[in-house]
Amino acid sequence: MVRDGYFYGLALVVVAVVLWLVTGGWGWSVPPLLLAAFFLWFFRDPERAIPQEPGLVVSPADGKVTEVARISTPDGECFRISIFLSVFDVHVNRSPVAGVVRDVRYRKGLFLNAMNPASAAQNEQNQAIIDASDGYLIAFTQIAGLLARRIVFNKRPGDPVARGERVGLIKFGSRTDVLLTGHAEVLVKVGDRVRGGSSVIARIEATEPGELVTAAGAELHA
Repeated sequence: MVRDGYFYGLALVVVAVVLWLVTGGWGWSVPPLLLAAFFLWFFRDPERAIPQEPGLVVSPADGKVTEVARISTPDGECFRISIFLSVFDVHVNRSPVAGVVRDVRYRKGLFLNAMNPASAAQNEQNQAIIDASDGYLIAFTQIAGLLARRIVFNKRPGDPVARGERVGLIKFGSRTDVLLTGHAEVLVKVGDRVRGGSSVIARIEATEPGELVTAAGAELHA
């Protein structure tokens, strides 16, 4: 479990006990106890079996694939895979590939519904560029949603990451986007359910380092 769950859960249990002491009954204590149980469940962090085959890209989050789009850029075409996380999904985020974090970019923004395509450009978000060990760049973006009010990313530029490694979380409903090189073989479609760290979303053959245009529109040259 993510430690935030213990903080929220313990605080609400304390509130429940105080209400019980003040009112002399458990009636008013039931709502905070139910909320405590919800937070303990929400911040669950299950172990996952990480695929080890070279060239695989795993899902960065649990949720539903809402977009698989080929995007035209000045440097060629890229794939964008969007995954929507409902309040019922595990919200721990994992690295899609093994490699080194090249850049991390946080941007303040709005809190539109994560199902809204405009959320990719307008919502609060954190984008990590990963220099994959197979020789390409991947952009992984955590996007806040209507309820999400905090994005957590635990890595810094220069940090190594393993495929499927825990790298952060988004609290409550949200969205994650993965931007892949145009020669990737996408293995998911809209409507598919995926699990962070264990569901394979694409396969990319090893290649020479190239260029990738991020979802924010900035060019990164290897």
